[in-house]
Amino acid sequence: MFVSRGALMTRTLLSAASAAEHEGGARTWKILSFVVAFPGVVVCMVNAYLKSEHSHTDDFVAYNHLRMRTKKFPWGDGNHSLFHNPHTNPLPDGFEESNH
Repeated sequence: MFVSRGALMTRTLLSAASAAEHEGGARTWKILSFVVAFPGVVVCMVNAYLKSEHSHTDDFVAYNHLRMRTKKFPWGDGNHSLFHNPHTNPLPDGFEESNH
């Protein structure tokens, strides 16, 4: 198929114009990252930190279907989970602070 010289030049100029049109995209996203994204992450972190300043006030209710142990865990005393937190994770018979 024969392609004329003018059509080839037109196609080349259009692709060059399209590339030049999209060159500023990286700069735009970089500015948006520093102006919108990073401050947004900081605001969310501050909000999470301020909301986490609370103590555990709920009473323990021993439901039969929760904290079932069919066999002991293979670490420690077998009753504490691997990432056990005595303030938030109750044992089958209640929180550790109330047990002592």
